[in-house]
Amino acid sequence: MADLLLGQVLCFGDDPFVVGPDAARHEAHGAVLVENGKIAAVGSAEALRAAHPQARITDYGRKLISAGFIDAHVHYPQTAIIASWGKRLIDWLNSYTFPEEMRFADRAYADEVANRYLDLALAHGTTSMCSYATIHPESVDAFFTAAQARGLRAFAGKTCMDRNAPEGLRDTAQSAYDDSKRLLQRWHGVERLSYVITPRFSPTSTPEQLAALGALWREHPDCLMQTHLSEQTDEIAWVKELFPQSRDYLDTYEAQGLLREGAVYGHAIHLTPREQDRLREAGASVVHCPTSNTFIGSGLFDMGLAQSLRVGLATDTGGGSSFSMLHTMAAAYEVAQLRGQALHPSQLWWLATVGSARALHAETKIGNIAVGMEADLTIIDLASTPAIEQATRRAGDIWQALFPTIMLGDDRAIAATWVGGKVTR
Repeated sequence: MADLLLGQVLCFGDDPFVVGPDAARHEAHGAVLVENGKIAAVGSAEALRAAHPQARITDYGRKLISAGFIDAHVHYPQTAIIASWGKRLIDWLNSYTFPEEMRFADRAYADEVANRYLDLALAHGTTSMCSYATIHPESVDAFFTAAQARGLRAFAGKTCMDRNAPEGLRDTAQSAYDDSKRLLQRWHGVERLSYVITPRFSPTSTPEQLAALGALWREHPDCLMQTHLSEQTDEIAWVKELFPQSRDYLDTYEAQGLLREGAVYGHAIHLTPREQDRLREAGASVVHCPTSNTFIGSGLFDMGLAQSLRVGLATDTGGGSSFSMLHTMAAAYEVAQLRGQALHPSQLWWLATVGSARALHAETKIGNIAVGMEADLTIIDLASTPAIEQATRRAGDIWQALFPTIMLGDDRAIAATWVGGKVTR
């Protein structure tokens, strides 16, 4: 039986970074018809109720029906260490990340954390994510098994490191290639799962390992490749020491076949003009991680890049300080303010939905409400707390009604989450 969801509906017909807020489509008394896991119709509640009298109706009243949030850069193994007091990136990795990731050789522990992370993500309205695992193949199997059980469209890969990491967290160029290939062959394209080739970042991979993963990517060009780029200034200086022959940080990847369309670079804060030009020419994606960038003191992302690049938004769990994409949107707004740019609510919502889908080359499947798209939906209560409700009550349009939830909202604002046409909470 088809499901007909009634409420306010928000979707996008174009990119608000290019055409402005009119890129969004808002139906104050709207409806979404869900059939066989996909969106079958979108329109006014009156018209769709008349056209589909047999549909099972779920009336969300004045709540907002949106595409589910897409978190384009996470480290699910860092779930347990979120909000750990830290210093700078390298200190944080050595103090918290690496000791925690050592535990993922234990499949039972990996299963426990994968399930906990996905339950937290869904509770915050996130219906898709792109995650790093650890060097352990078991950590990838755990994540994909848990995602598959929930019917999620999910992206992940084995993190590869063959230097500058503790014993027990290093592989080799050959084992990184072999493990990644086996995992790719096992999981890529299974139901809604996608494997992502995943060198952690240049400081923890030798040129030989990067080259091996570049070769694997050439053999499987339909996969994504994810890594980190230009997160902190001291990291960039370290990269320069490790790769004296490279023109810049991006060149350490480009030289090994890890720059083209389908490349997804987290952070990308301190880019040189050459790096920006090459990212545009290659059609690569960058992912803004605002809570992480402020929490670890990395810097302020330039949202002007969204005019010419695929830009996604991410919590960067657990370097980021929240599982919530609402909180992440709020942080993105504040970071942009510090750079002299006031992001419109339509742009923030785009980044968390269509923008992240585009960054992951999945915009034909997820991230928007349109006929034929997969029915991953988040239902937003625009009056979830007294503080938000009193602000919403004064709103003159949808953006004034939505902005308080962006700035003040949390998991209490998530009234329901639909994954693949089924309500999960």
